[in-house]
Amino acid sequence: MIKSGYLLVFLLLFTLICSGQKQNADYSIKIKKTRYAIEIDGVGEDQAWTETDVAKDFFMVLPMDKGKATQRSEIRMTYDDENIYLLATFFNDSLGPNYVESLRRDFSFGKNDNFLLFLDPFNNQTTGFTFGANAAGAQWDGTMYSGSAVDLSWDSKWISVVKRDEEKWVFEMALPFKSIRYEKGVKEWGINFSRLDLKTSEKSSWTPIGRQFPTSSLALAGTLVWDSPPPSPEFNMSLIPYVLGEIRSQPDGSQTTDGKIGGDIKLSLTSSLNLDLTVNPDFSQVEVDRQVTNLDRFELFFPERRQFFLENADLFANFGYSTIRPFFSRRIGLGVPIDAGARVSGNINEDWRLGLMDIQTSSLEDEGRPAQNFGVLSLQRKVFSRSNIGLIFVNKQSFNYPTEQDSLRTLFPEYNRNLGMEYNLASSDNLWSGKAFLLKSFAPDDENKGISQAANLSYNNRQWSWGLQEEVISTGYSAEVGFVPREDYIRLSGYAGYLFFPDKGPLVSHGPRLDLSHFFNNNFKNTDYQNTFGYSLNYRNRSELRFQWINEYVELLAPFDPTRTGKPDLAAGEKNHWNTFRLVYNSKPQALFTYSFDSSFGGYYEQGTRINFSNELGYRFQPYVSLSSALSYNHITLPAPWNTTQFWLIGSKADITFSNTLFWATLFQYNEQTRNFNLNSRLQWRYQPASDLFLVFTQNERLAPFTGSTWSLTLKLTYWFNP
Repeated sequence: MIKSGYLLVFLLLFTLICSGQKQNADYSIKIKKTRYAIEIDGVGEDQAWTETDVAKDFFMVLPMDKGKATQRSEIRMTYDDENIYLLATFFNDSLGPNYVESLRRDFSFGKNDNFLLFLDPFNNQTTGFTFGANAAGAQWDGTMYSGSAVDLSWDSKWISVVKRDEEKWVFEMALPFKSIRYEKGVKEWGINFSRLDLKTSEKSSWTPIGRQFPTSSLALAGTLVWDSPPPSPEFNMSLIPYVLGEIRSQPDGSQTTDGKIGGDIKLSLTSSLNLDLTVNPDFSQVEVDRQVTNLDRFELFFPERRQFFLENADLFANFGYSTIRPFFSRRIGLGVPIDAGARVSGNINEDWRLGLMDIQTSSLEDEGRPAQNFGVLSLQRKVFSRSNIGLIFVNKQSFNYPTEQDSLRTLFPEYNRNLGMEYNLASSDNLWSGKAFLLKSFAPDDENKGISQAANLSYNNRQWSWGLQEEVISTGYSAEVGFVPREDYIRLSGYAGYLFFPDKGPLVSHGPRLDLSHFFNNNFKNTDYQNTFGYSLNYRNRSELRFQWINEYVELLAPFDPTRTGKPDLAAGEKNHWNTFRLVYNSKPQALFTYSFDSSFGGYYEQGTRINFSNELGYRFQPYVSLSSALSYNHITLPAPWNTTQFWLIGSKADITFSNTLFWATLFQYNEQTRNFNLNSRLQWRYQPASDLFLVFTQNERLAPFTGSTWSLTLKLTYWFNP
């Protein structure tokens, strides 16, 4: 068995070999303080813009990273005591319209002509901020973590305007210094600019970036050089109160009305460290989860969408792997109100990052649920050029039990704790990445004390990509505030892929990929595996086609209903082996009508068969209306007593954007597997930057043989106030 210690040695060795100077550090743009006033109008004729440096001569990233971009772009930047200003001009050197999906904020990157700014104020090549807009003026903003990942759930106060004509489109923005975090006295920031032009299928970047990497890769960013250090941030406090009224129906047909007030406070402890406080938080405006067909034996993951948990979320939520998380914030406030919370997060300096969170939930006497406190401490230290070492401690504490029954302490243990360390490898050239971590759980009983450890190493250049990974979760490891759907196993996995690049023709690349994933018990007996061989075809118009052959083996570790519809269970210990053929296609995003499908045919449990077809359709009347639908059909044939089972999952969404400040989205979903109907309709008016009025209607109905129907109508007002 591969031991984590050996992989850790390899990770450290590769770190030493691959550490070096920032690859594109010589690409720099100077930013000078302006004496003139700037009007944000998308015209760019202010005197200030005549005295700036110009970033131009972008490099092509896609479809092929060889040479300069064919579409000209020019970027200018300046600043004053309050704001950073940016003017971007994008020339239409090829005839054709601009493509946009809608005016909705935080648009889908690949479906819009757009410009994105990536800022790395600490120049640590790991964390930062992103801002931008599509060609119709819809804004984009988010925080950056793990070197290139973007969290678009984060919102901040800034303004921008886009103007278009036949020759070009122009983006102009003002970003307040108080809306971002940066280190006092630093004169060099990491920076890059990215443009996507769908009519030519061209993605370009100010600095040269390999096509296998996203343009958000901070390791490949250039340098923003200030003429003097940015203004030292003064004490900054933001108050974000809310008030709401709600009408809600109950399953018995009765109705209740409710009013609620609460809000958040943001305090700048330093220029780069923030304190966030929340009292009586409400998340009624958050979009509902997308329903899915669930034929998995283990719990499914649904992402966090609540604003309070999102800024610097990587400090808390990215420890471990996607299936071994010691902390998962959606465990907090699950069916119980949150009374209050506090979070300190950000950069202590160029090398150290800190995350500290504490959340208090209410007790529910009628359910026997005690009050609970959730605490998380995360500390991260940068090592070498881009790698880091992290520490995390997670504590869930129950107290004020309604009664002293032993059954309550079994159902809601007095505490559950996790302590862990991890090492993250990120090479200076962005080719190598990896991770190694060790977690230990603590609980009142010995059954929930155990360890989890894992490590991986991967390599990715233009043609080759490969990786190796091992995981071990011991008997008794528990993470009640985490996401660990599977317990007590050893897993070895790996992948390898290669791409060919034709000199001409409709294909820009094509190639094979092999994925292997094998699970073992603690005696190293193989309990299940999935081996996948695939071949992908990537077209110059950004459409793609993929074929896969999947060889799968499952030995059931617990009784399982293979239809998950309430039919009899298969017995634990049963062994099943089957093959599946899968075909996936995504159409080009430039078309007003877009479509994709994912279909598979193969074996299933008990020598049965499963046919699955999933499809997504979209049509847009750009930029105001975007319509989409999604459906999934499963046809499962098994021997008695399951026989033939078939069910649909149907969803449709109408997204109407009257302007870039007024949005109306309606999502309808019907899941035949769970017999659940759901409707969510949300009207949002952003009447001032980061201040909103929401009107939200939600209906949930369980169909026969289940019963129960509820609906709610909520009016919520938030206001971002800077004293």
